Amino acid sequence: MKKKTLTVKDNRNGKTYEFQVKEGSCGPAVADLSTFYQETGMFVYDPGFKSTASCKSQITFIDGEKGILLHRGYKIEELAEKSDYSEVCYLLLNGDLPDQKNKKKFINIITHHTMLHEQILRFYSGFRRDSHPMAVMVGIVGALSSFYPEKTYDFSSNKGKWVAVSRLLSKLPTMAAMAYKYSLGQPFIYPKNTLSYSENFLHMLFSTPCGEYKPSQASIDALDKLLILHADHEQNASTSTVKIAGSSGANPFACVAAGVASLWGPAHGGANESVIRMLNKIGKEENINKYIKRAKDNNDSFRLMGFGHRVYKNHDPRAKVLRKYCHNLLKEVDNFNVPLFKLATKLEEIALNDEYFIKKKLYPNVDFYSGIILKALGLPESMFTVIFAVARTVGWISQWKEMTESDNTISRPRQLYNGKKNRKFIKIKDRKSSKDLFPDRID
Repeated sequence: MKKKTLTVKDNRNGKTYEFQVKEGSCGPAVADLSTFYQETGMFVYDPGFKSTASCKSQITFIDGEKGILLHRGYKIEELAEKSDYSEVCYLLLNGDLPDQKNKKKFINIITHHTMLHEQILRFYSGFRRDSHPMAVMVGIVGALSSFYPEKTYDFSSNKGKWVAVSRLLSKLPTMAAMAYKYSLGQPFIYPKNTLSYSENFLHMLFSTPCGEYKPSQASIDALDKLLILHADHEQNASTSTVKIAGSSGANPFACVAAGVASLWGPAHGGANESVIRMLNKIGKEENINKYIKRAKDNNDSFRLMGFGHRVYKNHDPRAKVLRKYCHNLLKEVDNFNVPLFKLATKLEEIALNDEYFIKKKLYPNVDFYSGIILKALGLPESMFTVIFAVARTVGWISQWKEMTESDNTISRPRQLYNGKKNRKFIKIKDRKSSKDLFPDRID
């Protein structure tokens, strides 16, 4: 069978070059340009890697035009409705859904490594009391690398990889809950191994020594579905950060800390925080039409956060599932009458029926519903990205594990250099006054 190729013609010299075209099981074909520089003497310029496939992967597939998200071939809607978070973690890591025996074994492993070393607990007191919880998470997750050093754990071995996987999945909720407790000035609450993953997380977040928090089933379900729907999303910024760090052979706990830092960026993990800030800005139901009018004006800087998606050009497949659990949670104690949630549901109703939003396909996305869920659970906006980090840890470590088990080479992007060249060094006494880049005072 004849190989499919892409022919590139260089109009400067009339030369032509052929590159192999590779077909995946889903999605667009890929032109293999790995030898492009050797053959042409040029680099490929693609800022933000918008048209670059950085790897081969069997974990997650996204078709943004059709609104499809698959994990190991399973539709995200089906997984969210029929599975729990621990089962989805197993799927992402192992490639198949577990049978009863293996699910029980997996849950046992990630349940019995939830405790943190007592020395780690002392690290929290080194942060300012008003530190952002994500700043705390970057430091604490990174600090795990000193408790699991390469000289003790061979992370290139199968056993070493599973040490990293099990410890990260087990301990991230504990670390996240303790970051929250530290921000409140409350005592840390230790994990309970008798509880499910999501119920235990809620227990550590909201219980106190004075009284144990008993979450409702709607709260447990809403958090569990939120974790599933944020578990992995292909080669996004934070996942790529983890893999780039991991390609150098860095400690996996340090790699995940780098992923946490990348996720912290407002353009990545902060979207659900922006939803709540937007709702607070709109303020009252009678202001909705005014702000929708502003959102339709291209010359106005106001944007409706939580509507539309950079990847999904149609419905966000995760949003439909999360909407159900969001509404179930809001039904509790008549949360629909809380002004913020009343405003959110009214905005949702208008946007779903407004011709402009329908035409532009600006449907509520997963961030819209996750922001409302986290607020309804009683968490401040500063914790939203922390919860996202807990959910995404399995995606990061699954992608890291897959990368280390393939023909991995260190990631090394190239550049289009457009700076000065061949400058002659001038002695300091002969130099003209240089450009002052610093402000007059730096406190």
